[in-house]
Amino acid sequence: MPQSEYDEQIKKIKRFLNGDIQEVKKDLTNKMLQASADLEFERAGELRDQLKYIEETVEKQKIISNDHTQRDIFNYYVDRSWISIQVFFLRQAKLLRRESHMFPLTDETDPEDEFMSFIAQFYAQKNRVKPREVLVPKGIDQDELAAAIGIKVRTPQRGQKASLMEMARENAQLKLDDKFRLLELGQRKTKGAQEEIFKALGLPYGSYIESFDHSHIQGADPVSALVVFKDGEPFKTGYRKFKLKGEVEHQNSADEVGNTREVVRRRYSRLLKEHERMPDLILMDGGQIQVEACEDVLRNELNLDIPVAGMVKDDKHRTNHLLYGDPFKGQPFKLIPMDPKSEGFYLMTRIQDEVHRFAITFHRQTHAKNSLVSRLDSIKGIGPKSRTKLLREFGSLKKIKEASIDDLRKAGLTLTQAQAVKISL
Repeated sequence: MPQSEYDEQIKKIKRFLNGDIQEVKKDLTNKMLQASADLEFERAGELRDQLKYIEETVEKQKIISNDHTQRDIFNYYVDRSWISIQVFFLRQAKLLRRESHMFPLTDETDPEDEFMSFIAQFYAQKNRVKPREVLVPKGIDQDELAAAIGIKVRTPQRGQKASLMEMARENAQLKLDDKFRLLELGQRKTKGAQEEIFKALGLPYGSYIESFDHSHIQGADPVSALVVFKDGEPFKTGYRKFKLKGEVEHQNSADEVGNTREVVRRRYSRLLKEHERMPDLILMDGGQIQVEACEDVLRNELNLDIPVAGMVKDDKHRTNHLLYGDPFKGQPFKLIPMDPKSEGFYLMTRIQDEVHRFAITFHRQTHAKNSLVSRLDSIKGIGPKSRTKLLREFGSLKKIKEASIDDLRKAGLTLTQAQAVKISL
């Protein structure tokens, strides 16, 4: 296919995904009529069915206004130190789709700051298509958010868009309420679950399981996180965070191996040095590459004999197997299926969800802090010492912006520095 024709096809696909279906309907209708004229009735029937599908699934979405501006609507709900965020995608005056995201907040985290940080990272993702406008609830600093994401930001005051904003908040609350119900149900099902995992691997029962996961955005601010489960329950005092050295260029297997080797080396060399208890099992969030990297450091560098297994996803990104083996001991890898109705399967997925959540939360905090440091560094007259004073006293860009000249001076800035901060932020 010529490059020009290929480019035109890509444009058509993008227009369709954004809700512009009229051109697709017209093209299908013409092809259906031509097929009928050529007496290709089977082909005409297939095209007719495609048209019917589009009309029944796409065109019947509720038209919310006569304004065809592409918009994303964000709202959130907070309860029990968790934040639930709902995203609505408006295309061609229709609510095309929606997304839900939930994660816990730390005691020192401001929900509005976390909400803004989420939106900034949402649009920082590779291949994310940006709308013309983003709508957010009251209380969000529109200018700061617009500067961070490069998109116009506003808060609807009345009408259909304000109603959609409220609907997004209600949906966020419903999702979080469902999450709590599932968590409470899950906490009643942990008895015997950890024993099932050890039994599936052919290992004697152990009380402590540790699991690692990594997180970064296009190589920026790479981190790792460790969670510990004791007898089937999260042992949160044992959780650990790791800032990884340097930056990675791409999310590929080499990066994963390097990250895994670094964090495993740091974790267990420290436990050896401090004569602390070792885990009875390490679960890696990944396949053979991550397991081998972990085992190589344990066996060949640290001389430790801790069992390591991988939590493996199928082609639909659902975890349903454990990968177990040890080539350094002559044991080939094998996939061990877990009954999706068993308590052991539930615990395995819970561990995987928890370590992923912990890694993502730590990365958001790290990325937000680094972004704040970058903003402060750009202010003339604010050096490392002054920046540290501001971070220690206020903790977030929002609180620094809200501070008065007197507040900034009480934090240790000179009058000239305080004025520079107020002008620049």
